Amino acid sequence: MVGLPIPDEVMMTTVGYFTNTDLINYGPAIIISFFGSLLGMMISYMIGRKAGRPFINKYGKWVGLKEKRMIQVEKWMKKYGPYSIILGYFIPGVRHLMCYFSGIGKMKLKRYIAFAAIGAFLWCFVF
Repeated sequence: MVGLPIPDEVMMTTVGYFTNTDLINYGPAIIISFFGSLLGMMISYMIGRKAGRPFINKYGKWVGLKEKRMIQVEKWMKKYGPYSIILGYFIPGVRHLMCYFSGIGKMKLKRYIAFAAIGAFLWCFVF
């Protein structure tokens, strides 16, 4: 879920194909995919929490993330963040940003895990 070295969509589409052809079992595929996805999201969250704000302060001006914009992002994440984690799973690239911004916005870990787990399960189930 961190996005490297293989894009998540490619990997999950492959797993979905193999479960459809009975090459691998559906139950274990869902469980392993779920925990892998959740682990990757936790790594992204922790990177955002520990290094995100200093990194944005130093390099954010180059991509349009100035202090004013970051305050808006943090307000938005506080209001809609948990639901955006679930919906962001289904938008390539946005999924990763939601994780980092959740960490940068210092969303409570328990709340983050709850909504990330819901999103991860739905995403794995769909693929």
